[in-house]
Amino acid sequence: MTQTHPTATTPRTPDAGLADSAPERAAERAAENTAVDFAPAMRPHIALSVADVDASRAFYETLLQVAPTKVREGYAKFEPDMPALNLTLNLDPAHAGQRGAAHFGVQVKSSAAVQRAAERLLDAGQSVELEDQTTCCFSVQDKVWAIDPDGHRWEVFVVTEADSTVHSIPGETRRMSPGDVACCTPSQVAAHADTGATEAAALVDAAPCCSPTDKAAAQQAGAGCC
Repeated sequence: MTQTHPTATTPRTPDAGLADSAPERAAERAAENTAVDFAPAMRPHIALSVADVDASRAFYETLLQVAPTKVREGYAKFEPDMPALNLTLNLDPAHAGQRGAAHFGVQVKSSAAVQRAAERLLDAGQSVELEDQTTCCFSVQDKVWAIDPDGHRWEVFVVTEADSTVHSIPGETRRMSPGDVACCTPSQVAAHADTGATEAAALVDAAPCCSPTDKAAAQQAGAGCC
């Protein structure tokens, strides 16, 4: 069946639904017959082909901090509220890793949240790449990158400056593997609470990501050694 698409060029204003007016939105709500409820009127959906559903499920449980809402043979579905997302993992070894998008991402509201995501990923055995004050998509961002078992690139990022005159300028980049010493985060402060001044100073000196941005984020989160 051939689908037709509207040709109107008038842009829609962002609102809670698809309709342009309150009566139209009310009519849309009255006509809803969805069997799955979720908070926003719309949410992103990403369907991924994966070679190993269990391995991918473990990765996304760490990344999204939720358990899947549906698990079937060769299939898993995640529906977190924050961010509002419908993510499905579909067993398809022949096409796993053939990406249909440049990358995927989760936007957060603080550099501390980016750092916490990096910690979760490292604790789960993932290698990560952190970027501080990088210009991307005509804005300035702090972010962490990770790659899932099938090669899909994911970023967790915060926009620290909304506008930039250029699309991209690389910022400070740090690649980290599980076991590397990260910035002085609250978990590290607790782990080294009983060490002396010499050991604490060595920990700070060895931290490859203790940039001014990371230092501020860590201190805001409760760390005191950076």
